[in-house]
Amino acid sequence: MNKPSSLVCHNNVLISAVLRSGGPPRAAVAAVRADNGVLVFFEETFGELRSRLSRSKFDRYVGRHRRAVFLAQIQAVSEWVAIAGAKLGCRDSDDDKFLETALMGEAHCLITGDRDLLEVYSFHEIPLLTPADFLELRAAR
Repeated sequence: MNKPSSLVCHNNVLISAVLRSGGPPRAAVAAVRADNGVLVFFEETFGELRSRLSRSKFDRYVGRHRRAVFLAQIQAVSEWVAIAGAKLGCRDSDDDKFLETALMGEAHCLITGDRDLLEVYSFHEIPLLTPADFLELRAAR
């Protein structure tokens, strides 16, 4: 039996997925779930996601209840890894935690819309993909 794919989704992708009913971020998250994929988080990255989604500025797009349901659905298909907080050289050092999470979680890819991360392109043979690129790669297999 094959192990499900492990992926790291940057919080910007997950926030876009819950706020917009269409588009590549929502489709990418749906594809991960449809493939029984596993999202990998570091405790701080999930906490950051939870905190950002609770902001009132998102109320006009999606109700709080729907955001809470989304978080619960994401949490149900997730695993957590410990990271050391290494400085990995990303232009925005705050993004190093996503790279390290992908490395420690043995992720097959990191899905992001963050330009600083996309500039890296690949990290320890882990491709860094936009949601659209992830969907294209998935369709090609």
